[in-house]
Amino acid sequence: GLEAVDGILIDIGLSSLQLEAEGRGFSFNRNEPLDMRMDPSIPVSAADWLNTASERDIAGVIRRYGEERFARRIARAIVAERRTRPVRTTRQLADLVSLAVPHRDIGKHPATRTFQAIRIAVNEELQQLETVLQQAIDVLKQGGRLCVISFHSLEDRIVKRFMRDASRESEQYRGMPDVPAEYRPKLKIVGKATTATKEEIASNPRARSARLRVAERIG
Repeated sequence: GLEAVDGILIDIGLSSLQLEAEGRGFSFNRNEPLDMRMDPSIPVSAADWLNTASERDIAGVIRRYGEERFARRIARAIVAERRTRPVRTTRQLADLVSLAVPHRDIGKHPATRTFQAIRIAVNEELQQLETVLQQAIDVLKQGGRLCVISFHSLEDRIVKRFMRDASRESEQYRGMPDVPAEYRPKLKIVGKATTATKEEIASNPRARSARLRVAERIG
């Protein structure tokens, strides 16, 4: 096997540099083409998807990945808009969302959740996260540490569930005295999730939503 690594740090999500990169459409602060692909070889851009997906699929993505209460209203507005003209720019999408939902979070643009959801869907971010977590176990030495920093609840939920499941016997052997080696726990959870201190958040506001989880390879 490849078990050769003492420690792995996975820092999930967009970097500040990516968020501020012009022309990619990650942010609605500038008017840009709705691309959102982190890897330009991905065949379908955000605009391609928004202009072809069903209203039901768009609502599902915005609700699931954006945790947006008004997902159905937003999807309806997108589909109504594209009947007359394609949804092609960040400003166009942000304006559509603003008109479709009540402004409720002070200091937070109403389109924030929708942009996050579409970016996650276009880049298959959560599927990629599941894959890389599994690969991390395969390359860690015994006693090696897996450290994962996530920035929103969907990612953190996946990391928490993955570490919990990997720290137990496989379900069919749970509680049995003799568990075959391949079904024994592979990880031991180390401590609880760690969050940024007030001092760190003051110097780096984006750290406010970060959570660090750590596990050790045992099996």
